[in-house]
Amino acid sequence: MARSIKELMSTDCVTATLLDNVYELAVLMRDHDIGFVPIVDGKKLIGIVTDRDLVIRGYAAKHPGSTAVSEVMSSDIKAIDADTSVDEAAMMMSRNQIRRLPVVENGNLVGIVSIGDLAVRDKFADEAGEALSGISRQDADDTQQHAYH
Repeated sequence: MARSIKELMSTDCVTATLLDNVYELAVLMRDHDIGFVPIVDGKKLIGIVTDRDLVIRGYAAKHPGSTAVSEVMSSDIKAIDADTSVDEAAMMMSRNQIRRLPVVENGNLVGIVSIGDLAVRDKFADEAGEALSGISRQDADDTQQHAYH
């Protein structure tokens, strides 16, 4: 039987709430050397903010550092259950072109799994490689499309 994400996920998640602002998220990302912050209400996962979200929806949209998290967060969350298999998680990452997946139980954030988590385990190197390959192909396609438009 395939191993579950529960065995690989990080459980020491840095999170923020709707009470935080864009500046506070940037500081969290800097201080913890991360580019992804789940937004929670208590323990319930309600959104995600990436470093790209801060740039595109925040600073490039001329929003000041005091702008509310809700202005830059993605609420269309791709998440998985802790019992999801590594294969399923890798396929989901590839299909959705994402490098990190929140892990939830009953809507509550319990962890995060990343491409790196898959790659550091020799047994899962193929799954990580396939997911990253799918993501990289999409990134290259996007870059080429932007170059011509």
